[in-house]
Amino acid sequence: MAIKLKVNKTRKNDYSVFKRKLFFKVFIFILVSIGFLILLSAIFRGKFGNWIVGFLQKTFNLSYYDALTIHQYTFRNNMDIIMLVLMVIFSLIIFRFAISRITRYFDEIAEGMDDLMKGSDKEIELSPEMSFLETKLNMCRHILEKRERDAKQAEQRKNDLVVYLAHDIKTPLTSVIGYLDLMSEIPDMPTEQRAKYMEITLEKANRLEKLINEFFEITRYNLQTIVLDKKDFNLSYMLFQMADEFYPMLSEKKQEVIVNAEDDIMLCGDSDKLARVFNNVFKNAIAYGDKNSKIIIDIYKQSQNAVVTFKNYGKSIPPQKLDSIFEKFYRLDESRGTDTGNSGLGLAIAKEIVVLHEGEIYAESNDNYTIFHIKIPGVINN
Repeated sequence: MAIKLKVNKTRKNDYSVFKRKLFFKVFIFILVSIGFLILLSAIFRGKFGNWIVGFLQKTFNLSYYDALTIHQYTFRNNMDIIMLVLMVIFSLIIFRFAISRITRYFDEIAEGMDDLMKGSDKEIELSPEMSFLETKLNMCRHILEKRERDAKQAEQRKNDLVVYLAHDIKTPLTSVIGYLDLMSEIPDMPTEQRAKYMEITLEKANRLEKLINEFFEITRYNLQTIVLDKKDFNLSYMLFQMADEFYPMLSEKKQEVIVNAEDDIMLCGDSDKLARVFNNVFKNAIAYGDKNSKIIIDIYKQSQNAVVTFKNYGKSIPPQKLDSIFEKFYRLDESRGTDTGNSGLGLAIAKEIVVLHEGEIYAESNDNYTIFHIKIPGVINN
């Protein structure tokens, strides 16, 4: 709320320069108009009146008295009406002048908006008194340019990833077909050798399934809109259960998981979506954690928030990449042939779900360990 009030105050100060300049110009024009009206009044009553009388005498062959009478009844007696008409005329001129000044500013703004929509590289320039709006338009231009660059980079990452995955799919698929053909051509193959080929084929098939799932993950992310279905659930129980379900993955790297949780932390949220968040972060901790290491999960309450942290011991994440890891299609390990290489969507999806819950997710890393912090509001107090 404090930030909003500050922004409104800044806008008021910005507009003051514009209003002051417009008011000053209109005020000057009014003073000039009043001076002109006073001058006309003096003229009608002075030498100009004598000139009109002389003009009537010469033009219509009137006597001085008749010409003076006509001037008296036509001009001098109707001076108030004449001055009123002139004031109305000058008021309309002043109003027209003020409108034209304002519409000129609108024309400048429209031209600036056109440049903004065209994506022009040049800076938008307005009148000095419109500098506040010029700054905002240029800020919008820079923001749009950044978003366009980010979108192109994300699209390029996705395209590169699809190409990499398509290339990688060929390798296990070729191996699966090759070993199956081999076993088909040699029906009397020794049992020991057949078992070895079957094991290799199964390993390659599992790798192929993982790559295909990454393709589906990319498609789902691009097409779906995440909608929350909030209900009360036991967060502590969810994390304990998840730790048990990841036992096979942990065993492969001889890792151990330690879950420290306060008893029965109840949370109002979309349990399925949040399970996906913890699942993705947990997978990341296993993939990038060292072999024979520990993964520590802490769950606790902080005011009305539930906080979950995943700590793994392994290679550190460079500081400049700590924010990038939550971008879609970004992979910390750029090598496409490693087991840790994936679609780069897990953490991006996790962040999107956490943000929809009005929560926060971020990472910190050093040479010894990496910690992912997840904060979700909606703790239910027993």
